[in-house]
Amino acid sequence: MKTIALAGNPNCGKTTIFNAMTGSSQYIGNWPGVTVEKKEGRWKGDSDIKLIDLPGIYSLSPYSLDEVIARNFLLNENVDLIVNVVDATNLERNLYLTTQLLETGIPVVVALNMMDLVKNHGDRIHIEELAVQLHCPVIPVSGLKNEGLDTLADTFVKDIGRGDRLHFSIYSENIQKYLRRVEGVCSFCDAAKKEWYAIKLLEKDEKTMEHIAMINADMQQIDSMREEMKAEFDDDIQSIIADARYVYISDLVAKTYTKTRNGMCLSDRIDSIVTNRVLALPIFAAVMYIVYYVSVTTIGGFVTDWTNDVLFTEIIPPFVEEFLISLDCAAWLSSLILDGIIAGIGAVLGFVPQMFVLFFFLALLEDCGYMARIAFIMDRIFRKFGLSGKSFIPMLIGTGCGVPGIMASRTIENEKDRRMTIMTTTFIPCSAKLPIIALIAGALFDGASWVAPSAYFIGIAAIVCSGIILKKTRLFAGDPSPFIMELPAYHMPQLKNVLLSMWERGSSFIKKAGTIILLSTIVIWFASRFGIDDGAIVMLEEEELSKSFLAVLGSGMAPLFAPLGWGNWQAAVAAITGLVAKENVVATFGILFGFGEVAEDGVEIWNAMALSFTAASAFSFLVFNLLCAPCFAAMGAIRREMNHTKWTVFAIGYQCLFAYLASFVIYQFAMISVYGFTMMSALAVAVFVLFVYLLFRKPKSKEKQQQKEYAKA
Repeated sequence: MKTIALAGNPNCGKTTIFNAMTGSSQYIGNWPGVTVEKKEGRWKGDSDIKLIDLPGIYSLSPYSLDEVIARNFLLNENVDLIVNVVDATNLERNLYLTTQLLETGIPVVVALNMMDLVKNHGDRIHIEELAVQLHCPVIPVSGLKNEGLDTLADTFVKDIGRGDRLHFSIYSENIQKYLRRVEGVCSFCDAAKKEWYAIKLLEKDEKTMEHIAMINADMQQIDSMREEMKAEFDDDIQSIIADARYVYISDLVAKTYTKTRNGMCLSDRIDSIVTNRVLALPIFAAVMYIVYYVSVTTIGGFVTDWTNDVLFTEIIPPFVEEFLISLDCAAWLSSLILDGIIAGIGAVLGFVPQMFVLFFFLALLEDCGYMARIAFIMDRIFRKFGLSGKSFIPMLIGTGCGVPGIMASRTIENEKDRRMTIMTTTFIPCSAKLPIIALIAGALFDGASWVAPSAYFIGIAAIVCSGIILKKTRLFAGDPSPFIMELPAYHMPQLKNVLLSMWERGSSFIKKAGTIILLSTIVIWFASRFGIDDGAIVMLEEEELSKSFLAVLGSGMAPLFAPLGWGNWQAAVAAITGLVAKENVVATFGILFGFGEVAEDGVEIWNAMALSFTAASAFSFLVFNLLCAPCFAAMGAIRREMNHTKWTVFAIGYQCLFAYLASFVIYQFAMISVYGFTMMSALAVAVFVLFVYLLFRKPKSKEKQQQKEYAKA
């Protein structure tokens, strides 16, 4: 079995090439010991060749978990060949990683991706000269258009067995003399990797030092060389090596890249508007408003109305009911299927069309390159409040599902920023919360177009406010992590990629409906249809729903939510079942309001639910379910990423408290116009004043914090 590693910068098109070369013969697992996804597949042309899609990285320096994983895999596993995917439109920046990969001693083939964009710009890359200078094959490809991939495959098949590459060094003679001296004491590694280890030992790379065994005399010798080199160049070793790389790369690009276009390209002209300091945020707000408006109110709303009012009301239930009658099915089983499973799952699946429309538009924004600009725009805002722009990447991912959003926090180097990102990522509405948003908007606000976008901006506001407040505490104080991100060139979205992305997100939701939500609806039905009468468990009639196990549980918890405006047991139960899966909120309402006297009177199910809420209490209910602790799966992801029980409890507790207080203030402020000032409204004002104080109070100076730490020590 031969192993090929695909390595490259983020957004270089590496995964597109990986997917094209492996097709369906790929699977996703986790790297050993960590929760980072590992994509592995077999090349379609030869099942004995295994392809590994490494995380997107900018260098092999161990600044993030992704970089550590990629580097450890290349150096410690038996990798036969590296396919370095390079974004040809950003050649100079991408070649920094290329120079490091060449130093590993592993044969390298450079896949020069996005060559179609280079040609469209009128530029030219001299492929043959670039290959000569890099001493490795360079193959022009276009992953999106599937061009050049056959040539790339033929090349790595030839190169996979060629052994070690011809050694060459990119460094000047003055630097090489130190590298050769250090290599003389690198007896622990083979000849091909000696320059790599010599550089890392001179840089005093901690991750490298942990995995090698050297006697003290050798280490002292290297320390002496390091000090001698620093004195000669009057700089630190990392800067000396980095400068040498950039000198080599600049010279290489000058020899091999001919730029013919003058002035700004189309992407630059678009960015001058959409990333403008004044216009960027209004444009972003307008884009997201349109996306949610079309998804929830117009196209998505029309299809969802048909799904709810026709498919799951006039078509499926009568057909199933007639079928069950023909089988002479028991009354309790018919009720379970009709009032439990179909009512519950149907209530959730009824909103799937809206979700597919939303996923389609989000995939369009991602594929054309605008989503990367959103991260850039939000970085400017986040950093003003002490947050890292890297925190917005997990939040963008979290719009699909909170679990991968939480896991994406691993790219944040600063531990405090990473923990804060984990705690706040799920404030952004995920796909599971979309049915709740659509339900509240449709049933309580007559499909008002502002409800769905407001949910998204409430999530962002919760994140920003949490960041400001938490950054002023001792647990999270400190400068935010630096944010470096490549802005890919704009291009027309590929329909295949957009539809594939939409299907992957939507199908995962449907699968959840077929497993977790199905089981939940069965449990909810049993708990709502059975109770205790004269000391025995009996099945209740529809009008006796208030005596059920579920009603007893909900009635016990309802007073807790009464200050939020929804103190009825049905809403309390829905909020609790939402902790299993957020879709259960809609499924629970579907079961509890899908039968009984109200339904028999001809009032639609969601109109029946609307009778239990006012506009203020409905919005309070929406805000609470948007911001409170996520589903069990996301809680599990928080536990894995925090890797600490106390931090996990703190994170979940903070989310629930923040959601409760936000909903409390919103509802009580709305009630002031109805009842005037009461004890509850006065308490809500006090909570709001405390919130404002925490937002605007001055953080303790670093000097005072350090003095306290020294005093404790």
